[in-house]
Amino acid sequence: MSIDLQQDFFALFGLPRRFRIDQAALELAYHDLQGQVHPDRYASLPDVEKRLSMQWATRVNEGFRTLRKPLPRAQYLLELAGIDVGLHTNTAMSSAFLMEQMEWREAVEEARAAGESEELTQLHQRLRHHSREVFDELEHAIDERQDFNAGAEIVRRLMFMEKIQHEIDDALEALET
Repeated sequence: MSIDLQQDFFALFGLPRRFRIDQAALELAYHDLQGQVHPDRYASLPDVEKRLSMQWATRVNEGFRTLRKPLPRAQYLLELAGIDVGLHTNTAMSSAFLMEQMEWREAVEEARAAGESEELTQLHQRLRHHSREVFDELEHAIDERQDFNAGAEIVRRLMFMEKIQHEIDDALEALET
């Protein structure tokens, strides 16, 4: 078995280069590749083959981790399109989005301070619902319009939303202890 370590993850798993992927096909391809490149299959071979199998297995695992979750998959697609999401350098967001984020953060902080776990749970559910809508926007931008610059902005928005989701999770955990 030989894997081209230079091919992109979509090609590695035999998937089209799109945001929306067939998760079942990804899983099936992953298990098939893992079976082919697992280091145990190469244990009795010379060190060169053992090292190669480790590289192949690492590449397969890295590809699977990247493609199975929507946000890393989107970031990877943008990278393949030559778009730097600019997470550290490009934090410019629309004023409407920034206001929305401030409102989310204030609501989380108020519920945390008041010890309202039910309110935090509701905020968590609303944010998850809103995230699904934004992921639909992302799919439309990348897969249908091929607008990778818009995709990069949507990814930055989703990253902010993910951070707030973690803040809610942390607040809920703190209230439970």
